[in-house]
Amino acid sequence: MGLNIKNLRIVSPAFTSGDRIPKRYTSEGENVSPPLEWSGLPSGTQQLALICHDPDAPMPHGFTHWVLYGIPATVNQLAEADGSQFTEGINSSKQAGYTGPAPPEGHGPHHYYFE
Repeated sequence: MGLNIKNLRIVSPAFTSGDRIPKRYTSEGENVSPPLEWSGLPSGTQQLALICHDPDAPMPHGFTHWVLYGIPATVNQLAEADGSQFTEGINSSKQAGYTGPAPPEGHGPHHYYFE
């Protein structure tokens, strides 16, 4: 029995899908996590986990920028820099919390997935 997540949507009021992530949310800027909003949770959801991942990073499995979990299903948004109220896992920088995008110079465009 699988989860039906076809209606799950995650968006940011700070940028739209396919756009560049604003500098504020990168390692070149303030390096704060962006505001996020979600809807369409499957029935019976109790908690959420959030991952921000860059599959284009020149590492064997890409680069995970953020791991956040223990988010109650009653929460449907995170304000900017608001992840620390939940459990922040270890990212690919070997730190707990958010590490903003910083693709290597000349590496081309990267894609960032908030899942």
